[in-house]
Amino acid sequence: MTPLSSRDPASRGLGMTSQRTRDRMVAGLAEAGIRDPRVLEVMRQLPRHLFIDEALASRAYENTALPIGQGQTISQPYIVARMSEALIEHKLPRRVLEIGTGSGYQCAVLARLVEQVYTVERIEELLRNARRRFRKLGLGNIRSRHDDGRLGWPEEAPFDAIIVTAAGAALEPELLAQLAPDGCLVAPVGPAGQQELLRVRAGEDGRISERLGAVSFVPLLGGTG
Repeated sequence: MTPLSSRDPASRGLGMTSQRTRDRMVAGLAEAGIRDPRVLEVMRQLPRHLFIDEALASRAYENTALPIGQGQTISQPYIVARMSEALIEHKLPRRVLEIGTGSGYQCAVLARLVEQVYTVERIEELLRNARRRFRKLGLGNIRSRHDDGRLGWPEEAPFDAIIVTAAGAALEPELLAQLAPDGCLVAPVGPAGQQELLRVRAGEDGRISERLGAVSFVPLLGGTG
């Protein structure tokens, strides 16, 4: 794994965006129960401050969600780590579909872990910004599209894993249909204040659903903007 900071000096950060601050964030994630060394190392390297507005850069490595515009947020680092860990825990997927690109941070973490990431975002401005960040960081294994995320990316299916970064009332049948026979889907489900993070794994005896804890996400919306 090539350190991102060797490609782009801006990723090194200064002061509250320095590598030392990133190290403290990762130490906090480990204390909170994140165990996968692959996830921890990627998040140690990846410059989260490049995925948010400069005015909020000093808060980039706090364990909190932050606004990114258009009524959307970048998830708190613990949630990004937990979802990434859950996705790769049983088997490292080769091809991953992400629903809800947002800032691009979760996608960038996945791109440093797996061979290929496909990401769908309904808000065009957010997708443009995310694509610019991917280019800046040299993340060439990401394909992205502007579309209704609830539809997935059927022409590229099946996917070894699917991750959803917004909460629907239930798991989307269209997304489950695009999961490979032995694949894994991680998604928040439920109304505001009652959301749970679910992991669905497909096995020989059907799908196994696991509850991974309470979460709080923006709602999964249809259409494009």
